[in-house]
Amino acid sequence: MTASLVLEREREKAKPTASPLPADHPPILPARIGVVLLNLGTPDATDYWSMRRYLSEFLSDPRVIDYSPWLWQPLLQLVILSKRPFSKGKEYEAIWNKERNESPLKTITRSQAEKLADRFARRHPEILVDWAMRYGNPSIPSVLEGLVAKGCRKLLLMALYPQYAAPTTATAYDKAFDALKKMKWQPAVRTMGPYHDHPTYIRLLAQSIREHLAGLDFAPELLLMSYHGVPKRFLLEGDPYHCHCQKTSRLVREALGWPPEKVMVVFQSRFGREEWLQPYLDETLAALPERGIKKIAVISPAFVTDCLETLEEIAEAGRETFLEAGGEKFAYIPCLNDADGHIDLLEELARKELQGWLES
Repeated sequence: MTASLVLEREREKAKPTASPLPADHPPILPARIGVVLLNLGTPDATDYWSMRRYLSEFLSDPRVIDYSPWLWQPLLQLVILSKRPFSKGKEYEAIWNKERNESPLKTITRSQAEKLADRFARRHPEILVDWAMRYGNPSIPSVLEGLVAKGCRKLLLMALYPQYAAPTTATAYDKAFDALKKMKWQPAVRTMGPYHDHPTYIRLLAQSIREHLAGLDFAPELLLMSYHGVPKRFLLEGDPYHCHCQKTSRLVREALGWPPEKVMVVFQSRFGREEWLQPYLDETLAALPERGIKKIAVISPAFVTDCLETLEEIAEAGRETFLEAGGEKFAYIPCLNDADGHIDLLEELARKELQGWLES
């Protein structure tokens, strides 16, 4: 091929080409992939009306309270929400992040998303990582709409619940699907399943327990593994949550090399009068000293982010219950939160779910 012919071809390549789109066509952004961390939720503030809005949304979710709305809503709106926002507001005030004026759940979830985004930024700039709350803000619909507006044609939804439960995992995805139903150009969607027995998750929990106990000035006689409760009938109706909790606890105990009598599974945060999964955390804390167990540690594997249920219900109210009953030593072991090891796990889980969507 002559030099003149090569030069001519290079000139042809350099010529501007006409856009394949009509002149009046809206711009099309480069296709991107959205990864969304989904957490339970948080009020915007601790005042009565902020708490009422949050609790009303939470307790109106049929995945959480599945009673007939004709019976439940009058009781909720006229009775429960006339008083409960005051008491819950005080509990949130005790753990509130005053510097950012937000709950710790929001602070930590944001950090988890930012750190995960950093992991993908260099090798996969096409990935946008964001976070949303099932109840409160940032809402799931607003976050999904924002990602789609930025060109995300594929979405990975990661509900941050290791153990599957209808009132947590399912309702988070329900809300996402409700938002997707309204979109003209709906992206491809994947949802992450439970990871209650994932080897890295189990290893991180065991490591966290070892490290925390090594820093105590006492040796716990018993480790309580406390999970958020659900009504017992959920188990009888097919929800696998109870089984997932038990398996997580067994695998962590085995990873620690402890005998069965060193670990006890309990459930917290029950609501209403019907029977929930047992044994109950509060009753257990009050009864242990009478059995001669006066030095304990508590961890809550169902939460990967510290929140009201861990920081106030366990670390503060639980401690008080145990010590008033005659206990001597109490330690709360924090959630995995935004520690590097936990971000490693989130990246590992995300990459598994993104297979086929990433070039490498």
